[in-house]
Amino acid sequence: MTTLMWILGIVVFAIGLLISIAWHELGHLTTAKMFGVRVPQYMVGFGPTLFSRRKGDTEYGIKAIPLGGYIRMIGMFPPGDDGKVRKRSTSPFRGMIEDAREAAYEELQPGDEKRLFYTRKPWKRVIVMFAGPFMNLILAVAVFLGVLMTFGVNTTTTTVASVSDCVLPASASVDEKCPKGAADTPAEKAGLRPGDTFVSFDGEKVTEWEQLREAIRKTTGEATLVVEGKDGERRTLQADLVENEVAKIGEDGRQVEGETVTTGFLGFRPASGVVEQSFPQAVDRMGDMMVAGFEALIDLPSKIDDLWAATFGDAERRQDSPMGVVGAARVGGEIFSLDIPATYQIAMMLQMVAAFNLSLFLFNMLPLLPLDGGHIAGALWESLRRGVAKVLRRPDPGPFDVAKLMPVAYVVAGVFVGFTLLVMAADIVNPVRLTG
Repeated sequence: MTTLMWILGIVVFAIGLLISIAWHELGHLTTAKMFGVRVPQYMVGFGPTLFSRRKGDTEYGIKAIPLGGYIRMIGMFPPGDDGKVRKRSTSPFRGMIEDAREAAYEELQPGDEKRLFYTRKPWKRVIVMFAGPFMNLILAVAVFLGVLMTFGVNTTTTTVASVSDCVLPASASVDEKCPKGAADTPAEKAGLRPGDTFVSFDGEKVTEWEQLREAIRKTTGEATLVVEGKDGERRTLQADLVENEVAKIGEDGRQVEGETVTTGFLGFRPASGVVEQSFPQAVDRMGDMMVAGFEALIDLPSKIDDLWAATFGDAERRQDSPMGVVGAARVGGEIFSLDIPATYQIAMMLQMVAAFNLSLFLFNMLPLLPLDGGHIAGALWESLRRGVAKVLRRPDPGPFDVAKLMPVAYVVAGVFVGFTLLVMAADIVNPVRLTG
């Protein structure tokens, strides 16, 4: 049964992946058609075509390898300086430019002269190229907000899970018992019990764990605690907080591994639970996810050494290691094989699909060809160049020839392919796992 659920998890993720890709390309397709650009092909996947059907002047289909998708637009690049499209050069770099230009006119038909992509105004081309990533952003935001507000999120709460017996520094072992003569914790002395939920701390109402943790750490000496027990009874306790060595908390609200600080100390472990988020809370968390996703994208180059060591050496695979489609599919299988309620499995899977869409948005917005962001950058540069020429009363410089950047695009694509293969190898040899 576990194996069957694992396979089901992979299948569900694969379906989510295909939907995400199709949704992305739909953004390009609808806006291109809206601005009168002819689109001969709309394809989900790469490689051999499994299924296709023509409607109007567009062929819609699914290909064998579900690792991407594309739409083909007529006239992505302007003709060369000599006005020609088909031309051959002995220079390998020139050949790349001419091959890309020729492919952009491969399916040119009579009457298409007014339906070429490059002839559209720069702001229209920006919309067409931005529409794909934007569709992924819409899907990510909708799914994240839906999950956070409906299912909730596993959150550290202001409820007491357990009370520490004695004051021990953060550097002590998790299994270390209280040494002889160790002082009781302020929580133990005050009469705090497992199941108590904080109502207020030293006169301030408490609603979130981060707020309570910050208040405790800023306090040494006497403090008044108002808690509500499992039975609903409220009690007022007096605690005498002491200084102790505790784990350092980073700007992201997480513990900084191996670093400690000396702050006020009460001495209890908070409970965790799935808590539904209000709309403002969900939006705030969504913003944090976007910032974290952007930072993770910027940090990708620094992860290469760890990935290489985890793939070809004996190093452990870090939990924050980059993960590709293969690794995400394996995690999807693990989610469905976990011994947790089906609603939690669905919520976790939806969040993973949403995270994938957020990554697609951020990645595609990089101002590099062949990504959508590279074409957007080219259109913006053309608009700026034409605007400056108009202000200075100079001749219109014409469309910016993005095809001339194709050698750079091939280099960028090569780097991406190499990184993707490394991640795929790591996902197979030493995958990221939800459980040990």
